[in-house]
Amino acid sequence: MPEPRPPQPAPRDITPVDPDQAFTGRFAGRTLLITGGARGIGRATALRAAREGAHVVVADCLEAEGRQTLAEIQAGGRRAVFVPVDVRRNDDCQRMVDAAVAAFGGLDGVVNAAGVMDGVPPADAVDLQRQRGLVFAPIHEAGDEYWDRVMDINIGGLFKALRCELRQMLAQGRGGAIVNIGSIAGLIGLAGNPAYVASKHAVTGLTRNAAIDYAPYGIRVNSVNMAGTETPMTDAAYKKVMQLEAEKAQAAATGPKLPNVAFAKPLSLLGICDSKNRMSTPWEQAAVILFLLSDDASNITGACWATDGGWTTF
Repeated sequence: MPEPRPPQPAPRDITPVDPDQAFTGRFAGRTLLITGGARGIGRATALRAAREGAHVVVADCLEAEGRQTLAEIQAGGRRAVFVPVDVRRNDDCQRMVDAAVAAFGGLDGVVNAAGVMDGVPPADAVDLQRQRGLVFAPIHEAGDEYWDRVMDINIGGLFKALRCELRQMLAQGRGGAIVNIGSIAGLIGLAGNPAYVASKHAVTGLTRNAAIDYAPYGIRVNSVNMAGTETPMTDAAYKKVMQLEAEKAQAAATGPKLPNVAFAKPLSLLGICDSKNRMSTPWEQAAVILFLLSDDASNITGACWATDGGWTTF
C-alpha cells in the first residue's frame, strides 16, 4: 500500500515590513541626502532613516510635500532640512549638497530617488487628452518631449546629482554609500514605455560604472530595482494605462485584434501568491535601501538588487 500523501499546507501571505520598524541608532551621527524625498519610496526612506538616528536632507521639486516630510521628521525630534531641487539643474544639485554640509557638516550616504515614469509633471492630475504628448507610448507613437523629459530627469538628473555628491565624498576622504533607485525596467523590458526602460537601464549602467571608479575611495554604489510599489507615481501610471487600454479596446472593435502583451505579466511572484495580490510597499523598499547604506553591507557594491517580489525570477 502506498503511504498516504501528507495534507496540503494552507497558503500563507507574507507580512510586509512594519512602517514603524527601525534599528535604533544605526545611522547615529550620519547625514543622508535623499532626492525625491517628498513622497513614495524616498519619503519612507527619509522617515525611517531619521528614526534610526540620521540627519536627513530631503531634496525634491514637490515643495509642499517635501516640507510635509520634513515636518514629520522634525515632529519625531529628529534633525532634517528640506531643499527644493530640480535634479536637471547643476546649481540645484550643488545646492542640496551644500545644504547637507552647512546644516550637518558633511555627507555620509545618498539615496537618489528622484525620477518619473513619463513626461507628465509629478504634481499634475491625470488628464490623458491634455497630456497626450507627455504620456508613455510605443516608440512609433512617442513624442520628443516625452522622451527628452524622462531621460533628462531619470538619467541626466542622476548623473548631475551623483557628480556633486561624489565630489563632496571625495573631498571629505571618509568614504560613503550611495543607492540609486532603479526599476525592473532597468533589468528587463516593459511594454509601451521606451523612455522609462531606456533611462532605467542607463541607471543600471551608471551604478555599475560608479561602483568601479569609486571603490578605491571607500565609496559603495548600488541600486534597487523594484516592481509595482504603492506610490503616487505608480497610482498615476496605472490610471493612464487603464485609459490607454480602454482606447485600444475601442479601436479593436473595428480593427485587427492584437495580443495584449502589456498585461501578459501584471504581478510579481509574491503578488500572485498573496491573497490580495498586493504590491510592494515603500517601507519594504526602504528597508533594503537602508541596509545597503549601512555598515552591514560593507562588502556590497556594484549590485543592482531586484527588490521586485520575484518579478524577474520567471
